[in-house]
Amino acid sequence: MTVENPDNKWIGKRTPRPDGADKVTGRAAYAADTTMPGMIWGKVLRSPHPHARIKSIDTSAAEAFPGVKAVMTAKDIVDFPIDKGAVMLGIQDMRWMCRNVMARDKALFHGHPVAAVAATTQAIAAEALGLIKVDYEVLPWAIDVEDAMKPGATPLHDHIKFEGKPSNIAGTLEHKKGDVEAGFKEADVIVERSFKTEAVHQGYIEPHACLVSVVDGKVTIWSSSQGQFMVRAMCSYLTDIPQSDIRAIPAEIGGGFGGKTIIYLEPLALILARKSGRPVKMVMSREEVFRASGPTSGSVSTVKIGAKKDGTIVAGQGTYWLQAGAFPGSPIRGAAGCAFGPYDIPNAYTKGYDVVSNRSKVAAYRAPGAPIGAYAVECVLDELAEKLKMDPLELRLKNAAKQGTKAVHGPVYPVMGYQETVKQALAHPHYKAPLKPNQGRGVASGYWFNAGGESSATMRINEDGTVVVMTGHPDIGGSRASTANIAAEILGIDHSKVTVLIGDTSSVGFSNLTGGSRVTFASAMVVTQAAEKVITDLRRRAAKIWKIDPDAVNWDNGEAKPAGDNAGKFEPLSLAQLAARATETGGPIGEAAASNTIGAEGGFGTHICDVEVDPATGRVWVVRYTVFQDVGRAIHPDYVEGQMQGGAAQGIGWALSEEYIYDKNGKLDNAGFLDYRMPVTSDLPMIDAVMIEVPNPKHPQGVRGVGEVPLVPVMAAVANAVHGALGIRFHSLPMSPPKVLAALEAAKLPRAAD
Repeated sequence: MTVENPDNKWIGKRTPRPDGADKVTGRAAYAADTTMPGMIWGKVLRSPHPHARIKSIDTSAAEAFPGVKAVMTAKDIVDFPIDKGAVMLGIQDMRWMCRNVMARDKALFHGHPVAAVAATTQAIAAEALGLIKVDYEVLPWAIDVEDAMKPGATPLHDHIKFEGKPSNIAGTLEHKKGDVEAGFKEADVIVERSFKTEAVHQGYIEPHACLVSVVDGKVTIWSSSQGQFMVRAMCSYLTDIPQSDIRAIPAEIGGGFGGKTIIYLEPLALILARKSGRPVKMVMSREEVFRASGPTSGSVSTVKIGAKKDGTIVAGQGTYWLQAGAFPGSPIRGAAGCAFGPYDIPNAYTKGYDVVSNRSKVAAYRAPGAPIGAYAVECVLDELAEKLKMDPLELRLKNAAKQGTKAVHGPVYPVMGYQETVKQALAHPHYKAPLKPNQGRGVASGYWFNAGGESSATMRINEDGTVVVMTGHPDIGGSRASTANIAAEILGIDHSKVTVLIGDTSSVGFSNLTGGSRVTFASAMVVTQAAEKVITDLRRRAAKIWKIDPDAVNWDNGEAKPAGDNAGKFEPLSLAQLAARATETGGPIGEAAASNTIGAEGGFGTHICDVEVDPATGRVWVVRYTVFQDVGRAIHPDYVEGQMQGGAAQGIGWALSEEYIYDKNGKLDNAGFLDYRMPVTSDLPMIDAVMIEVPNPKHPQGVRGVGEVPLVPVMAAVANAVHGALGIRFHSLPMSPPKVLAALEAAKLPRAAD
């Protein structure tokens, strides 16, 4: 099957989702649903200080408490010394991971784990935590990027130096194209602005949870994660147990968005289970999720763009300082690499700074870093269009990247559909619709790299001709539905005959994380390879039955058929008929495929947002929203549209209401959904999704990752719409009612209540 085939039966169809019935009926089993005989409960003691040296920990009273079966601290976790250099597992450095899951020497954020206990009941475990005595030396702390970089700020880590001096700047990254200084000299109009964003959480509904059993040195882990192979590897590193002795089983996952690409509880539960000889279950409370799992970075940034009078952009410059949290690793690659991604700019320069501060370590969040990069660039572009008296979409179209454009971050773009997203936005009824009083319209574009990477799959034909496909990726975005569509299409059978499973680390080959918009791209490749092998085998079996050469057999629409009259006059053999005769033709039918997939190409989107502002309260409502995106090939349109709508919804929260708020003592003050204001259904309009299919020629089905691009343009689109409504530009997020109202009053605009 190729993307040129116009007669697809299943690819591009809105087939029933494989997990739908289980989830709506409550049958789906999540990590917190897992139980075992003899199971005990683990709980974590967390630092009450944002920065403190741990002088001593006395766990004796807790260990002696009735019902307590095990106690652990950092001494039970493998130490990767900082001075020995990086120990990388994927993009994660085990030096930081071993110190993130359990504080070693210093507690670096409020909520940092310092000890853990396992007891026969949750109540006993909680009471035992109170018996652990920790002697802290409280140290000065810095929460925000600006404070962490101030002269005299207390360094979190002794080894980090910047420009030869102790610093909280842990690293930098930069991209150059052309001569940016010469470019600005050519410009007739230059706009330079600074911006600020706050840390926001991924907001997955299911908290982190796991159950770990250790029997005769063999470990089994059930957990909520975006990668069971990542769980196995990290736990092996942190406990010094061979990976061959660890089996990681992925549960159904209640959201991740990048936040479950690292581990928090699993190594603690493993150590407690090993010590106690009992299975240990651990579940984070919502407060623990907010205090101790990774949000995305807050940031400060400065962007400068210059253009000629006709709107030709001649130079762009962006500088981004991103919070890493307590350990290095903020997503400066996404901010610096994607900021100017949609545009053909001859002279450009971007630089990112990775800044540690006394917050929980950041984790990925849907196109990590890219929304921060786009927010600043797209707001400046909007202001530039205003100064040039150009339509903001026309400005983007005039400078749009296209096939053959060399991106600021290096690659030359292949076939891609960014221009088409802008053209369709310009032509869409939304862009021409009239606005009411106190309403404004904004636009923005965005780009994300996308990824390939390692994936494995098996395909087995059952005796009745039904098919079981197993892949190694937790399904957080519809990959099972897409896999079923692809397998049914290639084999030429009904979609209902295909079952898709997610294998554990002992039942399927290595597969990298579910993240980076890689899974449908990568899994489709290996599923296609496995299906092609199965078809080759089916042709061989039909040839054996007919006593002809396998090359004389075609596979067409789910049946083996003679290639022509010369091959012989035989009735077609269906998949079910061949499966029924498997024993006489060679035994069970099944194949596997594994690959380090390549050929992933970036994705582009353009958004239109309408808002309405209440001048009496400063509240902003998004009243209409349309997403235009180059989706490559929509294997399952419902899921593609869902990704586009979900990214927009999350970005609206980031723009208008979501933020981490710390009190004067450096403690997170809104660690719960009542105070951390995620948008709910009543806060959102129906979000229209316009899929633009520009197939990726490097993929057998034309797949281009779609899951992360939809978040990238949102904050800028909303900010530009608020400017359209009020004539006021906001350079910090969120644009919450108090902030908007203060700006209205400062501008002395009339209020509706007056």
